[in-house]
Amino acid sequence: IEAKKKAIWMDCGIHAREWIAPAFCQYFVKQILQTYKTDPKMEKMMMNMDFYVTPVLNVDGYMYSWQDNTTRLWRKNMSPGPSGCDCNGTDLNRNFNANWGTIGVSFDCCSNTFCGSSPISETEAQAVTYFVGSRKEDFLCFLTIHSYSQLLLVPYGHPDFTTPNYNELMEVGLAAADEIKKVHGTHYTVGTPPDVLYAFSGSSSDWARQQGIPFSYTFELRDNGTFGFELPEDQIKPSCEEAYEGALYIITYAHDKTFSGAMNTVATALWTMLLAVGVTTSTTLM
Repeated sequence: IEAKKKAIWMDCGIHAREWIAPAFCQYFVKQILQTYKTDPKMEKMMMNMDFYVTPVLNVDGYMYSWQDNTTRLWRKNMSPGPSGCDCNGTDLNRNFNANWGTIGVSFDCCSNTFCGSSPISETEAQAVTYFVGSRKEDFLCFLTIHSYSQLLLVPYGHPDFTTPNYNELMEVGLAAADEIKKVHGTHYTVGTPPDVLYAFSGSSSDWARQQGIPFSYTFELRDNGTFGFELPEDQIKPSCEEAYEGALYIITYAHDKTFSGAMNTVATALWTMLLAVGVTTSTTLM
């Protein structure tokens, strides 16, 4: 019995100023494409799963952050504000339909955490919601890449809600953080946003978990605030190398749980059938 093909989602650059994130998505794609030729495990995972990677989710905001020094720390997209507002931009990671507008957001259109005029008001959030939502049963992992803080965040961003698979998400997240640490000694903290960062609502990873996608994580890449969003060039590669091992651990875990489980079910059914035949035969012989 062949298990149905599954999928992995990864997006980077939902916040314009987090430049290390798009670099990571590009590195990730390069690595998996190089690895699968020589690594039977990666080859198997790519046979069993489709990888959907969006290197820059917030294209206009990202381009604006490259304009000059005054725009370097721009966070939101560039959509026009509501009528009567002179400010542009919505925080795309507050715009998803997951406890939208309830905590850790602003309704002031000039704020960095302006959550939009309504849930999924922004075209970028609509695109993800439609694409992932319309095939949500196919997705095992939803990984969204941010900076900075060196965190691995599990849902939910709202303190009043706990995901049913919280313990498993924490266990897998802590093991992924161990893998990250092995590469360059970088320490990542694992937990829900209210526990290790701050509470907020309307994030893409919360939305994905609510859709039933089991392994939903937000990566906050380097650093701890020394350089913040303006990470030096010599940290790009090491930051990507370590985060890759963390992402790979989560993806491999999700893959093995799904596909080994399918194979084990078949094996168990086969053994049960053989035992039944054996029992029947031995009874007849007696």
